[in-house]
Amino acid sequence: MSERLPSASQELLFLRFVARNGPIAAGRVAEELGAELGVSRSTVLTVLERLRRKGHLRRRRVDGVYLYASTLPFDRLMRETVGQFVERSLGGSVLPFAAWLSERAEVSAEELAELKAIVARLDTRKEKP
Repeated sequence: MSERLPSASQELLFLRFVARNGPIAAGRVAEELGAELGVSRSTVLTVLERLRRKGHLRRRRVDGVYLYASTLPFDRLMRETVGQFVERSLGGSVLPFAAWLSERAEVSAEELAELKAIVARLDTRKEKP
C-alpha cells in the first residue's frame, strides 16, 4: 500500500465502502454505492482500479468475478484517515478537532463511553515516565 491514503473525497468514499463490505464485486459496489452517488458502472470500475494501482485495494478472481478488498481493516483505515487529516489540515494539533467534537450535538452514549476510554488511555500514557 502506498504511504498516503487518498485525499480525493470520491476515492475515500469508495475505499471506506470496500473496507466495510469487502471482499466485494465491482458490480455490487456499482449497485449500492455507485447508485447512491449517481455514478456509472464504468466510473466505479475506474475508481476501484485506481485505488488498486495505488495499493489501497487488492483483488482476486473468484468464479470469474473480481472481488475487491481493502489492504487495511476498516478500523485502521479510519484511524489513519483521521491521522492524515490532523497532520495535513490541522498541522498535527488535535485541539481544533476536539473543539469541533465538543460542539457536536449528536454523540451517542456508546461514542461518549469510547471517548472517555480514549481520554483515560491518554491520561495513563502521560503518567508513565
